[in-house]
Amino acid sequence: MAQLIVAIDVPDAARAESLVDELYELDVIVKIGLEALYGYAERILSYCEARDVRTFIDAKLHDIPRTVAAAVSQLVRPNVHILNVHALGGLEMMRAAVDASAERAAALGSTAPHVFAVTVLTSIAAEDLNELGLQGGPAENAIRLAALARDAGCSGVVCSAREVRDLKAFFGEDFLTLTPGIRPTGEAHGDQKRVTTPAQAVEAGADYLVVGRPIVEAADPRGAARAILDEMAVRA
Repeated sequence: MAQLIVAIDVPDAARAESLVDELYELDVIVKIGLEALYGYAERILSYCEARDVRTFIDAKLHDIPRTVAAAVSQLVRPNVHILNVHALGGLEMMRAAVDASAERAAALGSTAPHVFAVTVLTSIAAEDLNELGLQGGPAENAIRLAALARDAGCSGVVCSAREVRDLKAFFGEDFLTLTPGIRPTGEAHGDQKRVTTPAQAVEAGADYLVVGRPIVEAADPRGAARAILDEMAVRA
């Protein structure tokens, strides 16, 4: 069954902790993104760990293999469920991340986090790929990068829910998909371009759905998250 990840992309630690308190009873995974990692990483990571809240470290690492491996080793904690790298970093870099995750988790006596590879950001459309000099559309590029991620030992990829069916057909159900760009019907898309609803993502076979602003900016974040979970359950 698909799982909900809530992106607590907020500028201050106190607000992030408040959201964790509101949401942890729903057994969602909390996404710690760049805003928190650069602003108050140790505080929010420790807060989640103390409450045994599973986290997705959305670091999107992209550097030489040694640097990425060293960063992964610093990010792995017992409650970290997922962390990610950019597939465009290449096979060797992704493999270094997977190996470092396993080695650090073994040293801590914990389960190694899933390492996911970001394929094509959901804020990028076909015309943006042309500007970047990449041939083909988002789906074609996602499949090409997913093949590298699989060969590197990654658990799966970060992609649009629009690409999930094709990815599952190519790589099988055990190759996991994590899908940002999820917006309930009627919600503004913001800077997301390849968007789907929670129901569409679940029907496509996505394993993890990331939702941020529709929950975090709601008057009742817990109620908004519960409504999305209910929609996901109906479609499962």
